[in-house]
Order: sequence, then structure tokens, then C-alpha cells
Amino acid sequence: MTIRHSLTFIAAAVLTGISTLFPITQLHAQPLDTIRAAAEEGDAAAQFNLGFMYANGDGVPPSDTQAVRWYSLAAAQGYAAAQFNLGRMFAMGDGIPQDDTEAARWFNLAAEQGVAIAQFNLGRMYEQGLGLPLDYAEAMRWYRLAADQTHAAAQFNLGLVYANGNGVPRDDAEAARWFNLAAEQGMAIAQFNLGLMYDEGLGLPQDYAEAVRWYRLAAEQGHAAARLNLGLMYDEGQGIPQDDAEAVRWYRLAAEQGHAAAQFNLGLMYAEGEGVSQDDVEAHTAFDLAAALSSGGDRERFIRARDAVAARMTAEQIAEAQRRVQEWTPTPGF
Repeated sequence: MTIRHSLTFIAAAVLTGISTLFPITQLHAQPLDTIRAAAEEGDAAAQFNLGFMYANGDGVPPSDTQAVRWYSLAAAQGYAAAQFNLGRMFAMGDGIPQDDTEAARWFNLAAEQGVAIAQFNLGRMYEQGLGLPLDYAEAMRWYRLAADQTHAAAQFNLGLVYANGNGVPRDDAEAARWFNLAAEQGMAIAQFNLGLMYDEGLGLPQDYAEAVRWYRLAAEQGHAAARLNLGLMYDEGQGIPQDDAEAVRWYRLAAEQGHAAAQFNLGLMYAEGEGVSQDDVEAHTAFDLAAALSSGGDRERFIRARDAVAARMTAEQIAEAQRRVQEWTPTPGF
């Protein structure tokens, strides 16, 4: 059988952490008039809660402008959650012109008070040079502070820094350690990366059974690349008994999300009748979709596979495959 098109890279960083800190439950439960009166009298917690209410349309008409106003008043008093949420408003351009420099300034103030999500966002901004000079050392410092508070995305990004050698010597063992900490918290992309490191023996002893375990955890959360690689493990019988039907199942799930390599592998299974009844229409459809989702050498390879199947198909079968391609839409996933 043709060699499968496997995934062999460390997944890219995800820009997480741009979320909202929530209000104090006891205060939030009070009547709106009580919260507003306290906010107008200068109570920082009430100002923060009122800002949150406007940002989310909770008991008041939604208004990002009003949210910024109340967050600003609380943030100016040093209220850390308001500083973070105000930074978020600047980062997203909600209720105020988008401004990375201002976002970084407010994230920094919250980060200095120990807010883990602010420390993570500040690290990300240093790593990406958003509103701040590009500075990997500072990014590492803030990621580590957040990671030490068990912030999963910070742990994951530390793993990426070590895996890619950004500003530090590449260290696969350190990358695996941080990926493991994030993976243990259920972060799918970290679970995938950890599986990949066990699969390839990067920073860890090669262990296909462990690779399967972590791929499965990520795949069950809908991670397309993990689904592809789990299919490959079943296909090749690595770390798990060989099972073509299970390989097809996982290839299909990834293919339905628009993963080109999974479409190609699914096409191979249909073309050769492995784990599924042989079906040239399905094979042609999958190869055609794989080509449409690809570029460069991969696209040329997928087109050759499609054309090889087409050579033994009738005109009606080809037309049916093309119809299926036209009607295909990807399912949600990542």
C-alpha cells in the first residue's frame, strides 16, 4: 500500500487567554441599583462588576463602551481583574480602538499582581512582538510565572518555545515536560504534541502505546491531526492491534473536518478496500477533496492518485464523485 501521509510537526501555538475574568459572585447577586450606586461612589469591585454586566448584557443592555468606562475606573484603582479585562478590550478592539500597546500595559499591571491569565497574555505579546518589543526572554519569564500557577496554555507555550528553540536552545525533554503538564489538564493540542513526541521519540523514549493514549485523548476532543495520527497507528498496528476498520473510522472523522492528509488516507482505504468495501467513487471523492485542500507537491500527489482511480471508472461514476465534492462541507473542529 502507498505510504501514508503522516503528520510530523509540532502544532502551532494557539492564541488563547483572550477571555474574561468573572465578577465576584456575592456582589454580582445584588440588585443592579445597589451595584450601580456602589460603583458611582467609587467601589472598585462594584465598578468591575458593572463593567462585566455591560460587556455581557447581563441585566443591562450590552454596551462595550460602558464596559470600558467602568473597567477603566476600577482598573485605575488597581483592581487586577478590571485591569485584565480592560487589556482584553484593547486587545480585541471592543468598545475602544484596538491598541496592542495599551493592551500590554494593562495586562502587565494585572500580571504584576499575579493574575495568571494576564501573565500568559503578556508572555504571548512579548513572544509575538505585539505592543511590545519582541523579547523571548521576557516571554519565557511571564509564561513560566503563569505555568507555575498551572495555567495550561502557558505550559503549552513553554513547551513550544523549547520544542522550536525560540530564544532558548532547543530542548525536547523540556518541551515534553511542559506539554505533559498541559496535556494532563485536558488541553487537546498539548495531548496531540505529547503523543507526537512519544511517537517520534523526541525528548522521551519512543513508546507507541503512550502515543496512542495521548492521540486518543486529543482525538476524542475533536483534534483533527490527532484523529489522523490515531488512524495511522491503527493502520500500521503501532502501539495497538492493527485494525483497518478503526483506521478508516478515525481517518473519516479527520477528513470530515477538512484535513487533507486524512482525506487522502481515506481515499486509499476505499481504493484498496481495506477496512471498508472497495469503492472507486468514494476514493475519487476523497482524493479530489484532498487535492482541493492542498497545494504544492501534496496537491500534485493527490491529483495523481485521483486520476489513477479515474482511469478505471465510468463517466457516470466520475460525475457522481464530482457531485459529492461539490456538495461536501467540513464539520466543525480544530
